[in-house]
Amino acid sequence: MQDTEQTFISHLVELRDRLLRCILVVLFVFMSMAYFANEIYAYLAGPLMKHLPPGSQMIAIDVASPFLTPFKLTLVAAVFLSIPYILYQVWAFVAPGLYEHERRLVLPLLFASTVLFYGGMAFAYYLVFPLIFGFLTATAPAGVAVMTDITHYLDFVLTLFFAFGVSFEVPIATIVLIWSGISTRESLSEKRPYIIVAAFVIGMVLSPPDVVSQSLLAVPIWLLFELGLVFSRLFRPRRIEQIPNLQDE
Repeated sequence: MQDTEQTFISHLVELRDRLLRCILVVLFVFMSMAYFANEIYAYLAGPLMKHLPPGSQMIAIDVASPFLTPFKLTLVAAVFLSIPYILYQVWAFVAPGLYEHERRLVLPLLFASTVLFYGGMAFAYYLVFPLIFGFLTATAPAGVAVMTDITHYLDFVLTLFFAFGVSFEVPIATIVLIWSGISTRESLSEKRPYIIVAAFVIGMVLSPPDVVSQSLLAVPIWLLFELGLVFSRLFRPRRIEQIPNLQDE
């Protein structure tokens, strides 16, 4: 009993240390980028500014928002840029409890999930944002000046960044479902029509109400699902892998 308590306490101490390391790295990245906060915000606002009518500009409604909003963006950017290190700390914490073959599988999945998350954000910024802001600014009623508040704009784009980053994790989710034994490749293949419908629903919710924009969002999600099915062939379900071990015992 005492050994169990000591082990539990040692895990809590290790978890605390790793959390502190993650916080320190985020703070270091934030401090390194804080001087360029306004430039970072101007870069983020680029897709909207390109579609504003001549003479229009963004506005700041709150008194402190011209100062606080760029720093809020910089802090969020610091967290996003620190994701590889944060995932490494997560990996280092859980790795001792995994089997050797599981370690060889989990590490590539963590790397792929990071790349896909960044890919989803890049997809949103370079392809989706121009479509959305071009559509929204073009549909403004006559006599209405389009001048977006900088805080509301930041909240809007951060929501989309997170939504697309998570959406691009579809291959990882597919692989984990099959590898963990929760589902099978055949079962997910049979549910393909439902997956396609769900992809287009997501595209409808997150894009302007036109067929082209919805397709540009839905088709990548569908293709990523198919990609997950293909790569899942490299991962045998855990329940199958454990049978030889039971026989050996």
